[in-house]
Amino acid sequence: MSTVINATPQTAEKGGAAHLALNLLDGLPHPVLLIAEDDTIEYANAAAEDFFQASIAVLRRQSLGDIAAFGSPLLALVDHVRRHGSKVNEYGVDLGSPKNGGRRLVDVHCGPVTEAPGKIMVVLQQRSMAQMIERQLTHRGAARSVSGLAAVLAHEIKNPLSGIRGAAQLLESAIDDEDRSLTQLICTESDRICDLVDRMEVFGDERPLTKEAVNIHDVLDHVKKIAEAGFASHINILEEYDPSLPAIPGSRDKLIQAFLNLIKNAAEAIGEERNDGTIVLSTAFRPGVRLSLPGSATRISLPLEVAIKDNGPGVPPELRPHLFEPFVTTKSSGNGLGLALVAKFIGDHGGIIECDSSARGTTFRALMPMQDAEAEITETEGSA
Repeated sequence: MSTVINATPQTAEKGGAAHLALNLLDGLPHPVLLIAEDDTIEYANAAAEDFFQASIAVLRRQSLGDIAAFGSPLLALVDHVRRHGSKVNEYGVDLGSPKNGGRRLVDVHCGPVTEAPGKIMVVLQQRSMAQMIERQLTHRGAARSVSGLAAVLAHEIKNPLSGIRGAAQLLESAIDDEDRSLTQLICTESDRICDLVDRMEVFGDERPLTKEAVNIHDVLDHVKKIAEAGFASHINILEEYDPSLPAIPGSRDKLIQAFLNLIKNAAEAIGEERNDGTIVLSTAFRPGVRLSLPGSATRISLPLEVAIKDNGPGVPPELRPHLFEPFVTTKSSGNGLGLALVAKFIGDHGGIIECDSSARGTTFRALMPMQDAEAEITETEGSA
């Protein structure tokens, strides 16, 4: 004898709505978790499976403490929501752990589920690309500040210095040998100041690039030969190239100068006393990375990635947020213009540059466009 279950229109409607809600959650690009009263994971959408690198079946057998590192702020946020019953937003939370591959910065949104007392919904929003774009805009603003300063220095300092140096040379022929060293010191220091101003004048060059198709692997091979013949002769330089990469529209000379500065920084970070120093030059195609221009719907594709990785001691944490700003350096004899110049050159090509650093090494990663400004991709808000 068969049993017939009569479904009312209201029951069918609720079931369809629940199915639609699950499909919508799976379509979200951000990880979503439903936490039960005992902190076990009751539901995880597709983005959460990707984020935690585990299937929903595996996640359901775990608790929140299993997927978050010991002492993670996520545990405290969920506990706060459960005790107070109010929504909580926390920005810049590090959910990294040895299990999921190190530092992972996210914005956390937690809230109670009204229809299911005791259960909490957790939404994670990854910040890596947003922060990269925000930092790059800061780098460009810093470079523009140096541009204005360079123009003032060129006019207000170099011309008087020429007169000071000329006067010192005239005095040199009319004074005793004992005092001649003082005039020579004046000339030497004047030349040093002029050299510094010349380096800063590069920031004031706002002329558009004369672009041509540049093979980035030819640029890296040229830079590698220079490094191996000089400052990085004691370091093993490896290549991990994607040979299928298309050409980059830009200036070959400026790209050489930018990546030469990065490799020189890597070599100096490793130091001359080590015999296990390694620098890895890598290229890759990263589809889907786009830069939104402020105030418009224009988005530029940045699919070409060029990375310089070293096994040095890393950048001090307090300097990492300011690394591409002018006059920021860890070297006693440095002037802090090298990385600011790199940020300018990469920015002039329409790209962005970011640094990831730890005690095991540092990676500088430049994302470059395939097209110039005339070929920018304009997308509507709906398609974005």
